[in-house]
Amino acid sequence: MKRRAFLALSTGLAASALAALPKTKITRIRCYKSPGDAARRQSKAPPLFNQSTNVVVVETGAGLTGIGEGGAKDTLEQCAAALIGRDPFRIEDNWQTVFRGYFYPAGREKLHALGAIDMALWDLKAKALGVPLYQLIGGAAREHVECYATGFPSKGSLRETARACVEAGYRAFRIGPADANPWDRFETTQRTYEMCREVREGVGKDGAWAVDFHTRFDFPDGVRLAKKIEDLGPYFVEDLVRSENPEVYKVLRGQTSVPIAVGEQFGAKWDVNMLIENHLIDYARVTVPNAGGITEFLKIMALCETHGVGLIPHFTGPISEAALVHLCGAFSGPALMEMLPRATGGVSYLPQCFDFRNGKLWLNDRPGLGVTFDEKQLPLLTEVTEAAQPTPIYRRPDGSITNW
Repeated sequence: MKRRAFLALSTGLAASALAALPKTKITRIRCYKSPGDAARRQSKAPPLFNQSTNVVVVETGAGLTGIGEGGAKDTLEQCAAALIGRDPFRIEDNWQTVFRGYFYPAGREKLHALGAIDMALWDLKAKALGVPLYQLIGGAAREHVECYATGFPSKGSLRETARACVEAGYRAFRIGPADANPWDRFETTQRTYEMCREVREGVGKDGAWAVDFHTRFDFPDGVRLAKKIEDLGPYFVEDLVRSENPEVYKVLRGQTSVPIAVGEQFGAKWDVNMLIENHLIDYARVTVPNAGGITEFLKIMALCETHGVGLIPHFTGPISEAALVHLCGAFSGPALMEMLPRATGGVSYLPQCFDFRNGKLWLNDRPGLGVTFDEKQLPLLTEVTEAAQPTPIYRRPDGSITNW
């Protein structure tokens, strides 16, 4: 094809895509109560305020809707009010308005709500264009996304459970540290090492395994355990020490050779960029909606690619998992996704969600996130139809947002 003809075709395709987006405004944002909290209450576990699986639906005057997941009632109401009446397709501008539109930049709890709405806006836009989300962010870079299993059903012993996990098609089998309360540092370190050794025997020489230290170990014990398991060849070791001070990895990195995965307790890119830029971790565990949604996760993906860091995002809920398939599917670097085997059977209020087969998550061609939601099955938690922006939004001469 000649250059002039190619440019004409490209321009025409771009114009057609833009023409397919109607001029419309956000009219209502609804949040539906996930059954997850009820299940946790039955098991006597507290509700996960900043790790919810509430379903968020963004509605527009043109009848287009988008689906997201996360947030709590109060944080969702504040985020949603700042977006009523705005163009749903200006996703970056909407994100900046919510994140920067109050006296304090959004903290991690508010980011969870912003991430839910942002996810819904991307779903809405891709559905408006009739394409799956991954087509808007570069297209597919892999055929499927490999998974590791958290909570694989027990087969009696750790050795047999690990073997069954990799035989089921999972790339890796993951365990947590030895469970103990009170926490005896010497006993739990030794018991966790013995568990790791048993798992390595179970997956065999060609299988992969991982361990989550769960931020439970104090620094010297985390380092000591990491060094003890080096010869067992873990795929990754997660959250070796507490997450509040990422700078600690400047010291820890030089004391062990295990591949390090960190980030499920982090929010926006500023929480993890130092670790990525200095290659103090091998895999980013940052996820959606925790990071603030797809908009922010794309920037973290770019940081990771630039510095040779892979993605192993944390599982938060089924809709978020569906979104992560698109994100990891469009990422050119190494990617591994967490899967809870108990979640592979689906949930009744999501007739369509992620596509999981043979231990892997597969891209599909359904528009948007590829998720459908039966709103009749969940109680309405809150809805927002009135705009509210208590602090002014300042803009540069070109219309871009700046701080007030």
